[in-house]
Amino acid sequence: MPNWTDVLTEIAAESQTHGEMAQDVVRRKYLAKLSAHTGRNTIAYYSGWLTSTPNNPQLYVNDSDKNAFMTVVHGCEFNKGLDLILHTPGGDIAAAESLVDYLHQLFGSDIRVIVPQLAMSAGTMIACAAKVIVMGKQSSLGPIDPQLQNVPAIGVLAELDKAAADIKDDPSKLELWRMIINKYHPTLVVSCEQAIKWAKEFVETSLKTVMFKDEPECEQRAQSVVEFLSDFDATRHHTRHININKCKEIGLNILQMEDDDQLQDLILTVHHCYINAMDTGRVAKVVENDRGIAHVRMNLS
Repeated sequence: MPNWTDVLTEIAAESQTHGEMAQDVVRRKYLAKLSAHTGRNTIAYYSGWLTSTPNNPQLYVNDSDKNAFMTVVHGCEFNKGLDLILHTPGGDIAAAESLVDYLHQLFGSDIRVIVPQLAMSAGTMIACAAKVIVMGKQSSLGPIDPQLQNVPAIGVLAELDKAAADIKDDPSKLELWRMIINKYHPTLVVSCEQAIKWAKEFVETSLKTVMFKDEPECEQRAQSVVEFLSDFDATRHHTRHININKCKEIGLNILQMEDDDQLQDLILTVHHCYINAMDTGRVAKVVENDRGIAHVRMNLS
């Protein structure tokens, strides 16, 4: 199957016939081939956040995504299950939870999430709601620690805990910490606590009812995964990339794409096609199915 250079060459060749539509023609061809190989409905969800300015809210998981999925699931054979190819920095927990609920109502638990490169934050939450996650050596998930006002909720609570400990040990540090803590709005602490609890409950419930359902020690496995993904000391930062080996180690059900050469080639070719489409910086997000139906959002001018 084509590598990055081959994809560019093929798009250039198709442009002689299809002009500006060449990218679409090549991308949709390989997405259809991937679906034919697996025998499953396939939907690609791609954000262009890696090559776009971050001021467009459409780069992130949000409630507008429901409309995109309503468009692309039309005509799906729901009894064939769903492969969701996910490339996202994350976004709103409420939107992610609502989207997961919608897809489960349509496909039941027969959902696989394919992560060709990155599914971070709320993207990781969506992945944990699948029966299995398909990853490769280059793939990463991320911590599920919520961000409030661009501040990590877990970091806020950790800072307050450190303040309390420092002041207890040395009361003279009270004034120093007072200046630091005054930057937080009084309601922020409670909001952080609730957001963290919400993220943990969402992921743990998904794991118990889908990924680990009917498996031995289901509850303990789910709690162990959530504990690591939400542990500020373990992950260190919201952008931490958690690779396939660590995902296996913490107990997630992982299918390694390298175990099926044809599957790997098709996934990575599809990925190259979408990244190529995003490289111009004009596209904020594409949600597209294997039948060529797409919902595209452009970046703000």
